Amino acid sequence: MTSVSVVIPCYNYGHHLPEAVASILDDQPGVDVKVLVIDDASTDGSGEVAMRIAEQDSRVEALVHDVNRGHIATYNEGLLGWADGGYCALVSADDRLTPGALTRATALLDAHPSVAFVYGYALPFLDGEDLPVPRTSARGWSVWSGPSWIERRFRLARSGISSPEVVVRTSLQKRVGGYDPDLPHHGDTEMWMRLALHGDVGYVRGVDQALYRRHAQNMSTTYTGLKDLHQRRLAFESLLERPAAGDILDPPHLAALVRRKLAWEALFAAARAYEQGKTSVIPTDQLEAFALKCWPDARTMPVYWGVRARRFLGARLMQQLGAFAPPERGLRFFSECRDRYDSFTEALEAIARPGKQSIRFA
Repeated sequence: MTSVSVVIPCYNYGHHLPEAVASILDDQPGVDVKVLVIDDASTDGSGEVAMRIAEQDSRVEALVHDVNRGHIATYNEGLLGWADGGYCALVSADDRLTPGALTRATALLDAHPSVAFVYGYALPFLDGEDLPVPRTSARGWSVWSGPSWIERRFRLARSGISSPEVVVRTSLQKRVGGYDPDLPHHGDTEMWMRLALHGDVGYVRGVDQALYRRHAQNMSTTYTGLKDLHQRRLAFESLLERPAAGDILDPPHLAALVRRKLAWEALFAAARAYEQGKTSVIPTDQLEAFALKCWPDARTMPVYWGVRARRFLGARLMQQLGAFAPPERGLRFFSECRDRYDSFTEALEAIARPGKQSIRFA
């Protein structure tokens, strides 16, 4: 039977642990699952919750740190030191897997030995709201070569992966090593691309593989803006410094792709700050400086002159004119549609699921 080792890092999420563990152990037919909960010295009693769950189910182990070691060290401790199943996964204590998620992912991995890891769509939901009803009937699989998948990430300057929806071949995870401590905020982005240097990438289509909780403690909501742009650039450029990258990729070409895209995002954010009347809290000057440093030819972009025009008109007038500007979601969707979706059908499906475009792309 296919075996999966699932690591659950936990820090002050003890109240979510029972549901998270249950989602991994239940409704995953045909998969031998075991779970390690690593509590990183929580202050809310999460360690006691983890120990209690482990006492009640032999498939669960619990490890409680005496001192906080940070999320990167915790990830690596579980994935490199404990996981011994054929496949492994990392699921945060506040997220959940959907019924059959591991069954679908491992079926693809079993059928395609060249695939390094599998992912799917992570359905986001807001903390405190009712859980959404996930789709559990897959529409098929897609498999891309590692280099082509990596180039697509560089074109978009983001991975498009939340994390709980990923299942990795354990032998390869141990071979490529753990998460980079120098990339605390986008180490996962670099990890997925690092894995893709050594194999193909699989995607389970038409189904929700995980439920991804959004709340104030999510890194994705607390670490945004200019710092996020800097960290993303560091993550992508770190990949290009790895020896394996030079053997199968075109680093100068990819570096140009991601720098241009990040420059565009910085300028786009600056333009929207004027329209939304947020120039007092969003550093438009620094965003523009980042764009020009990242991609000196940013002055040739229409969005650059859009920022200059908005600055000339002033924040107050631009806020009044903002209602006549194209919506941000629409602009971003059409600007990235060619790279984000495999077909026109996929694009239409994304439109039919409002608010999901920022995460859902393969």
